[in-house]
Amino acid sequence: MSLQNYKTKFVNQDTVKRNWYLVDAEGEILGRLASEVAKILRGKNKPDFTPHMNSGDKVVIINADKVRLTGKKMDDKTYIRHTGYPGGQRIVTAKSLLKSKPEEMIIKAVSGMLPKTKLQQEYLRNLHVYTDASHPHQAQNPLKIEIK
Repeated sequence: MSLQNYKTKFVNQDTVKRNWYLVDAEGEILGRLASEVAKILRGKNKPDFTPHMNSGDKVVIINADKVRLTGKKMDDKTYIRHTGYPGGQRIVTAKSLLKSKPEEMIIKAVSGMLPKTKLQQEYLRNLHVYTDASHPHQAQNPLKIEIK
């Protein structure tokens, strides 16, 4: 058996096959949910994973307002942003962010688990987050998966 017969297969935009997945965030821990979703968005769950290509699947997350945080993170965890003006630093706690924009909290967690390259925005375009159980992607027949 010669090793020259084995070829590494790389996918391109023509050969990539994207699936749709549905994840219910009700009762799930935020970090564990985000790491599993990030793997699916990158395509690391596929045998033909290519690091320099967006070969990942599309993910729909429902019930974003029912996600959990462990320990005292609900009061202690802060999200910091800056407006760009002097004195423009804004700090928001996880409890207030979950109450006002629960989708943003999940998007921030997932984007923190993705590589900080030009592909990050492409990966995040395949993520759809909704606060309640209804979503407009019924026609794609998303496969429901359980996060362990």
